[in-house]
Amino acid sequence: MPVTMSRLVRRLTPYTPGEQLRAPGLIKLNTNENPYPPAPGVRAAAEEALAQDGRSLTLYPPAECMELRTLIAEQEGLPGPAWVYMGNGSDEILAFAFAAYFDPGKPVRFPDVTYSFYPSYCALWGLDYSCIPLAEDFTIHGEDYNGAGGGIVLPNPNAPTSLALPSADIEALAAGHPDEVVVVDEAYIAFGGETAVPLTRRYPNLLVVRTLSKSHALAGARVGYALGDPALIAALAAVKNSFNSYTLDAVAQKAAYAALADVEYTRRRTAQVVATRDRAAQALRELGMEVPPSASNFLFARHPQAEALYRALRERNILVRYFAKPARIADRLRISVGTDAEMDALLAALREILAGQ
Repeated sequence: MPVTMSRLVRRLTPYTPGEQLRAPGLIKLNTNENPYPPAPGVRAAAEEALAQDGRSLTLYPPAECMELRTLIAEQEGLPGPAWVYMGNGSDEILAFAFAAYFDPGKPVRFPDVTYSFYPSYCALWGLDYSCIPLAEDFTIHGEDYNGAGGGIVLPNPNAPTSLALPSADIEALAAGHPDEVVVVDEAYIAFGGETAVPLTRRYPNLLVVRTLSKSHALAGARVGYALGDPALIAALAAVKNSFNSYTLDAVAQKAAYAALADVEYTRRRTAQVVATRDRAAQALRELGMEVPPSASNFLFARHPQAEALYRALRERNILVRYFAKPARIADRLRISVGTDAEMDALLAALREILAGQ
C-alpha cells in the first residue's frame, strides 16, 4: 500500500521552470540568464574563499551576511544593513515574503499574467489570492488593485510581458494601502524601468526584491536580496531562521560581493544586453512579429503560430519559452536576449522557418 502524503503536498501544483538542457551547440534563450560571464573579480573571490585551507567549506558561513548587506545599503542609499536581507536567490526571498506578510482569508493580489511562481507560493502557505487582469495591452493599472485585501505583489518590469510600471504608480499603491505589504519584484530592473528602492524610506509597507541572476550573471550562485524598512527585514529573517539560518553559502557571499563591487563592469554588460535586445526586437518586427518595447532582458514576441515556431526552433537546437496558459498569451514567445551571435542565429532560423510556412 503506498504511503499517503500530506494534504499540503496533495494540493500543490509546483512551478514549472524553463528547460535546462545541456547539449552541444545549444542556443539557450528560454530562462532569461545573462549571456556574458560575471565580473572578472568574481572567479578570483570564489577561488580565494575555497583556497583558505578549505575552511570556508568546513565552517558554517556568516549567517548575517553583514559585508554584503553593508555594501548594498551603501550602493542603494539606505541607512544601513538593517534595511537589507540576503537570501538564496529572489525565489527563496519571495517564498519567505509570502509567509512573513500575508495571512489566509485575505487574498494576495497580483497580475493574471505574471511570474507563475506566485500561485505556487500561495498554495504552499495556504493563502487565498486574486489574479488582477492586465489591460488589453498587458499593462498594469494600479487602480485595479484598490479595495481591501491581504497584500500586493507586482513584478516590475513584469514577466513575461517585459513591460515596466512607472515609479509613481508603485508609490500610489504603497500610499493607498498603508495596512498591506506591497512587494515589488525587481528581478529585471537593471535593464529598464524605475526602481522603487528610494520609496522604501517613505513607505514602511514597501519591500523591493532583487536578484543577481540576471544583471550580475550569477544565476548559478543563487544570490538575491530584499530592501525595505527594518521591520519588514526582521520579519523575513524570522521566517528564514525558522527554516535554515545559513541560507547563503560562503563562496556565494564572496562571489556576490565581488560582482556587486564592480559597478562599471555591470553597467557595460547591461548596456550591451539592452543594445542587443533593441536590435533583435526591431528585426523580429521586420519578420512580422508584434514585439512590445521591453524593459527587461527578454522579448515577448507575438505570432499566430507561436507554438509551431517554438517547436521548429527547438528542432534547430534553439530554446525559447512558450506558455500554453493562460490562453491570452498562447500566441507569444518569450525570448531571452543572448549574445549578438546567438540572436543572429535565432533570427536566421526564424527567417528560414517562416519562409517555409
